[in-house]
Amino acid sequence: MSQDLVVILTALNLEYQAVHRRLAGPQLHRHERGTRFEVGTVQGTSCRIALGLTNKGNQSAAVIAERAIQEFSPAAVLFVGVAGALWDSARLGDVVMATHVYAYHGGTSEDDGLKARPRAWEAPHEISQLASHLARMNDWADDVPGEGDAPQVRFGPIAAGEIVQNSKISAQAQWIRHHYNDALAIEMEAAGVAQAGHLSGAPVAIVRGISDRADGTKSSTTDRSWQPRAAANAAAFATRLAVELVRDQQQFATRPADGAGSTGQLPGHVTNTAHSSTVGIMAGSVKNSNVYFSADPKPSAPKDLVAELDGFREHLMRHLAEGALDEDTCREALVDLDSARRTAREDAPGSSKRTAMALKRLRGLIADHPLLADRLAPLVVAAGGSA
Repeated sequence: MSQDLVVILTALNLEYQAVHRRLAGPQLHRHERGTRFEVGTVQGTSCRIALGLTNKGNQSAAVIAERAIQEFSPAAVLFVGVAGALWDSARLGDVVMATHVYAYHGGTSEDDGLKARPRAWEAPHEISQLASHLARMNDWADDVPGEGDAPQVRFGPIAAGEIVQNSKISAQAQWIRHHYNDALAIEMEAAGVAQAGHLSGAPVAIVRGISDRADGTKSSTTDRSWQPRAAANAAAFATRLAVELVRDQQQFATRPADGAGSTGQLPGHVTNTAHSSTVGIMAGSVKNSNVYFSADPKPSAPKDLVAELDGFREHLMRHLAEGALDEDTCREALVDLDSARRTAREDAPGSSKRTAMALKRLRGLIADHPLLADRLAPLVVAAGGSA
């Protein structure tokens, strides 16, 4: 994982430009399949941003988000742009940070009407906590003279579908407001990005500026004047959030874990033990430092990893049989598991990387099942990935 880099994706060029204006020294980064990103730093910070354009729709957003995650291994993915408000509680120009994302087009059509069967994704706890803290600080917005009250950050679900919603009285508009009456805003990409993050194990946050009320005024002069302001507000909050996320990651990485490498010695005394490794010590002064070397334990051989993966399959099937794992998740998990097993048996350049990536995707699928996730973690490490 790149601890100093956050991916920011947008659907519209207007939204892209709002983020781009906040970057210093952006440089083109071209994916092998032609997708173009720009990588720069948030002005005045060391936080790197990989900025990309997905275009409209959940499917396109999911593909580009997955591609960005695989390309950059970011600390987080932020999807940033504008949205329509479903209720009057959010003012034009306010920012909505999604606590949940509803893919509201999931449903079943029956004789007595359309019944909602949505998929939903919850925002990562750490990002939600940090975003709430930044909202309380209330120092993230640009100070623009003559633009009235400063924008506020609202927290609540966002509904993501496949069509532009621009009515309060249509049958679908009323259906959405009936079944998703806690959603603050509506748009067309968040579900795709959330699914890509879920499958890849990457934390995802959705940040939207309110540019209209999804009530028939979307193409009005008012909407055209609010779109750039709403996009700018979303970009301001998202880049501040990215900076703080990177700062937290870097501080956590340099903080000694409780008990890690500890031998119960007094402060100022360090004992390092390494197996088949090169150990370097950097400090202003080092006193009574002892370094011990041992040849064991040896890394697991590929055949050992294959055997472990076969054992993990049994745990997957047991969770399915007990009803702890649904059939769709199990089916997708087995695809990634089989892919990891095939590459683990190969003796070819890059095979270990492909094995680790397949297991990371699997880790994203089973993130909601702690027992499975705990069993998978050492296998990811054995394949060459990070814990």
